Amino acid sequence: MRNRIAAANWKMNLTLDQACALAGTLVETLKSIDLGGKQVILATPYLYLSTVADIIKSNKNIFVAAQDCSEHLSGAYTGEVSATMLYSAGITHVIIGHSERRTYHQEKDEALKTKVENALTNNLKVIFCCGEQLSHREQMKHFNLIEGQLWHGLFHLDETQIINCAIAYEPVWAIGTGVTASPAQAAEMHSFIRKLLIEKYGESTANEISILYGGSCNEKNAAELFSNTDIDGGLIGGASLKADSFIKIIQSL
Repeated sequence: MRNRIAAANWKMNLTLDQACALAGTLVETLKSIDLGGKQVILATPYLYLSTVADIIKSNKNIFVAAQDCSEHLSGAYTGEVSATMLYSAGITHVIIGHSERRTYHQEKDEALKTKVENALTNNLKVIFCCGEQLSHREQMKHFNLIEGQLWHGLFHLDETQIINCAIAYEPVWAIGTGVTASPAQAAEMHSFIRKLLIEKYGESTANEISILYGGSCNEKNAAELFSNTDIDGGLIGGASLKADSFIKIIQSL
């Protein structure tokens, strides 16, 4: 049975004090909410990982994720943080392949493939991102693009490895724009991704893998999006920076 997940991507936002206050509010509020098997993941800037991990440790349903990791495990790579370092600091999850990394840092499929392998080797769970530009959708190339991203970056894994990954579908044209993929558009792509998983790994394994929606998901549209059979939660950007908004999204799982 796959997990229902609300993952917060704080990106390059919040001071340390603000991050601690937000994490503390979430922990305190979620004490009175029965999460059951639902998972909450906070992807914080590197500087705050250990501090936030300490704040949330009392709630077994809340986890901390890095927003990226290096494709290298160690060495002369100034400014980089490896999967080995993250695991040694008690971090449990990592986001790999976010569209902002692909765009601003020109991350390619081969590098993402290596990052995934390094993360899993170091016992980190992976949230692997995929998504198309508006031009791809307008040219009806979006399905081919998503299939290619998954095959090149993730589908080299075997069944025992892939179950430690979640997939986040984020249409690039909807990230931070206020434009959300319609429930029908989101459902169509999530169903397509689930079909790819079934074809590659079989139905049993495919149904162990959570697929999240990202792209201007907020407290107003989360419930409708999450009601779809193949949407198992969300990777939330701006709406996760406000405790009230993110808690409503969690409750929509």
